[in-house]
Amino acid sequence: MDKIVKRPANYVPLTPLTFIKRAFKIYSNRISVIYDGARFTWSQTYRRCCQLAYSLRSLNVVKNDVVSVLAPNVPALYEMHFAVPMAGAVINPINTRLDAKTIATILRHSEAKIFFVDYEYISIASEALRLLVAGSKETSSNENRLPLVIVIDDVNKPTGVRFGDLEYEDLVRKGDPEFPGEDVEDEWDAISLNYTSGTTSEPKGVVCSHRGAFLSTISLIQGWEMGNEAVYLWSLPMFHCNGWTFTWGVAARGGTNVCIRNITAGEMYKSIFNHKVTHMCCAPIVLNILLHAQPHERCMLTSKVNILTGGAPPPVPLLEKMEDLGFHIMHAYGLTEATGPALVCEWQSRWNHLPRDQQARLKARQGVSILTLADVDVMNKKTMEGVPHDGKTMGEIVLRGSSLMKGYLKDEKETTKAFENGWLLTGDVGVIHPDGYMEIKDRSKDVIISGGENISSVELESVLFKHPAILEAAVVAMPHPRWGESPCAFIVLKKTENISEGEILAYCKKNMPKFMVPKKVEFVNELPKTGTGKVLKVELRKVARTLNISKNTHMNNKIFEKEVNLDQTLYQNQEKNLAVSRL
Repeated sequence: MDKIVKRPANYVPLTPLTFIKRAFKIYSNRISVIYDGARFTWSQTYRRCCQLAYSLRSLNVVKNDVVSVLAPNVPALYEMHFAVPMAGAVINPINTRLDAKTIATILRHSEAKIFFVDYEYISIASEALRLLVAGSKETSSNENRLPLVIVIDDVNKPTGVRFGDLEYEDLVRKGDPEFPGEDVEDEWDAISLNYTSGTTSEPKGVVCSHRGAFLSTISLIQGWEMGNEAVYLWSLPMFHCNGWTFTWGVAARGGTNVCIRNITAGEMYKSIFNHKVTHMCCAPIVLNILLHAQPHERCMLTSKVNILTGGAPPPVPLLEKMEDLGFHIMHAYGLTEATGPALVCEWQSRWNHLPRDQQARLKARQGVSILTLADVDVMNKKTMEGVPHDGKTMGEIVLRGSSLMKGYLKDEKETTKAFENGWLLTGDVGVIHPDGYMEIKDRSKDVIISGGENISSVELESVLFKHPAILEAAVVAMPHPRWGESPCAFIVLKKTENISEGEILAYCKKNMPKFMVPKKVEFVNELPKTGTGKVLKVELRKVARTLNISKNTHMNNKIFEKEVNLDQTLYQNQEKNLAVSRL
């Protein structure tokens, strides 16, 4: 047996580039991309990718060169997810919501050789390049070299805007449609470079391999049961973990990509109605946009629209309301380091007979591992032992498998820190239910420790979201002279609502243990968010540290403090009794 060797016929490196070649051969005349009034077939999309890859090679792009892209969800960004690796290079989609300083940091750190810029982002790209030039004068490091800048004009309605001599469509026209692309010799080679949100520090460059991208893509189209005639709406930014790998996944199914430049309620509903959309991905914030659309923006759903949501735990009431509109929700959990979603809440038919509120609670869980992950667990970080499957004991979510990132670019220290004891530490706190399904409770840094009790901000936010006047809620820790920390709630009210702090606190007292009740409610017009829609709780904690508990609220009442003491004692005793009953 040990004399049997790998051969070209039975060992081919795994890469998502095989998906578009297959789509070209099998679904040649099927519509691949729709954007405004423009339509392409898979034959055209594949040949355009070949042409662009050829032109990139003619610009001296070689293996492992980084090609950065600053663009919304337009056909060019979709095509580059294939064309750039076909040229042997690494695609680096940049978050379009970042500031110029952060974009300059990414260009410098990645040593981008080419920088594609959509015409709408020329101004901020110019400022980023100016900062890059300023940085190069301070140091002679190779990291400060300027990339070649290429503008992406609108493919359907060209504006004529230029930023240098080169434009995207020119490169496509000048390329060879028969160019086969560079062979992937090692599936461990990098295919993409994606930078983390950088909510607490400078963003880190996550390097993903061809193998990891292939495995993640296969897992997600299987776990979501995406059919081979899917019509996929790009409501999720392609810069976010390569569109959770669906940039490659739609090609794998020979589906149709519906690209939209702006993620608005009207644009999404119009696309769903006009193109008979079957699938879309988004963060919970987009669910809110769809839910609170104006009457003139809405349209009737003529068929089921499957939504894969993730990025932040969606409140149970939000899922119920979305289902009422005709959307079918599946919840996923992942992170950039996992090449996108790592857990999906796979639905079980026996749950169809449960009451709707129970179904929504089940859907709000993050679920089970994708098919190609070797293992997932929730562990006590100190002992690295798995927690009991009781749905209550919290620990850190850890992952292991070939679909995970290679590591952080130029950062061995952080890579080693992330991969500990044979696991990827996610930094997320969760529980495992008796049926094996996981549920995230918080980021480890967002857990509020009040009087010795761990309070999940996610659980508290879910209760707040049920209040009919509340549009958004975020809870963070604030200093407390007695409890050490206590919850502080930041609330965004619906436009038509007006409610006081006292009313919110009274609602909380009725719907949660008293030790979980926020000691302060702060009303804001909007919550600070990252470019991917995650609430910047680090910013809210800074504000919370400056706030004082209102003297006129019952929160400072000594009687209430006694109630909290009693409530904590009862809660602890209940937990002890439950623990004993399980033995």
